[in-house]
Amino acid sequence: MTDTPPLAEDHEISTDPHRLDRERVHRWLSTDAYWAIGRAREKQDRAIDGSLNFGVYETVSGEQVAYARVVTDRATFAWLCDVYVDPSVRGKGIGTALVEAVREQVRTYGVKRVLLATHDAHGVYEKLGFAPLETPDQYMALSF
Repeated sequence: MTDTPPLAEDHEISTDPHRLDRERVHRWLSTDAYWAIGRAREKQDRAIDGSLNFGVYETVSGEQVAYARVVTDRATFAWLCDVYVDPSVRGKGIGTALVEAVREQVRTYGVKRVLLATHDAHGVYEKLGFAPLETPDQYMALSF
């Protein structure tokens, strides 16, 4: 999938990594996303390069207004992360459409489960089919 149909007449979603405004994505995440405050540009670029990336763009100007990335092997595992919608377009359904596009793209790979972590957006993701882990005691994490 390189481009999906427009989510509205004035926006479109693309997985084309060449369309990403890397500077804008870095600025959004490193200055305004609680999970990535202070993230170095070089680290963000590595994350982009190793992931499946989704951008939402204004159709006329081409300006990027939202971003999400998925860490995946495109077969058995997917982790949705770095979902960000520019404050100027929040409340217009752009984030919902973005996560729906992610969900549908990952579904084409045959991945059975997409994981994510959120501090404050549980309701948003629940509307899109995400649910708490059924057996959280089976999951572990290694932190550095």
